[in-house]
Amino acid sequence: MSEWLVLALVMAAACAVVLVAMLLSQRRSDAREAAEPDADADETPDVLEYMTMMVGVVYAIVLGLAIAGVWEARGAAQDDVRREAQALHEITERARVYPPDFQDELRSDIDHYVSHVLDQEWPRMIDNNELPGRGAELLGTVRADIAQRKPSGELEAEAYQPMLDQIAVADDARNARAQNAGETLPGVVWFGLISGALVTIGLIFTMQIGRSFRELLLAGLFSALIAFLLFLVWDFDAPFGRSGTDSADAFRHMFPNAVRE
Repeated sequence: MSEWLVLALVMAAACAVVLVAMLLSQRRSDAREAAEPDADADETPDVLEYMTMMVGVVYAIVLGLAIAGVWEARGAAQDDVRREAQALHEITERARVYPPDFQDELRSDIDHYVSHVLDQEWPRMIDNNELPGRGAELLGTVRADIAQRKPSGELEAEAYQPMLDQIAVADDARNARAQNAGETLPGVVWFGLISGALVTIGLIFTMQIGRSFRELLLAGLFSALIAFLLFLVWDFDAPFGRSGTDSADAFRHMFPNAVRE
């Protein structure tokens, strides 16, 4: 299911629930006023207004921190992807001082690794939050290509160690990608965000809200905003996205000719 469709359904459901609950609450209030005409229901106690404001402020701070945290985690994950792709690209560029047959073999092994990452590794990383071992084997093949090739000239000797260093960078970035494959926020934080949203929206019903179009519109927009922000946290909580392989664009841009498995 598309993320945009999920967002639209969540926002529509939040609006519908709040509006229906408000209409039912107002209907009960009207029935109570009809049964007890002398009851004073026009004023909202000052303490309720103060508590509503404070709860809203506290929840806004918590929600803002959650959004900032998942955004930072996603940015760090994307940096690891770019670092891994850039390291492999740097190896292919430094290999230009080697003979053509070695260049072709090295590029072929790197292309197979990139192909495996895009076709096999990325979907499994998104769906199961893990990396298969085949990718590490393919990266080890690239490392062996370089380590086992004895430099035959000054230029090759100068490029040899930097190429090994770039392999180490790519391996480190891959390990970081594996560690960041899972969701960022623990379950207890989600419990706090969802329960806080219910409390914040529920405080609407402590106010003296009628059934005018303006009041219903504001209540619906407020609930839709809360739903949108929670969706934003949920979407960013997956550092590499919820669906597709758009987060792997760094590999596609630097290796457009990678062999597809």
